[in-house]
Amino acid sequence: MRKYEEKREEHVMEVYCNCCGKKLLVKDGVIMEGVLPVTVSWGYFSEKDGEKHTFDLCENCYDKWIAGFQLPVEKKTENEML
Repeated sequence: MRKYEEKREEHVMEVYCNCCGKKLLVKDGVIMEGVLPVTVSWGYFSEKDGEKHTFDLCENCYDKWIAGFQLPVEKKTENEML
């Protein structure tokens, strides 16, 4: 869940993990720790047709969530672009 400061551009003020409620560190509008932002627009073949869901997970909650997957997540190493 994110709270924004109202200006001409959206400016992130606060971010909370929707699972555990932890407040994530935000400095000058930049999230300073790992977070999984999720946005899904449910379609025709869903019981949630027409709904849009958004939430954020901290890195710990993400790790707990994927530990329960029957098939592991695909992992690749990425180098930062300079």
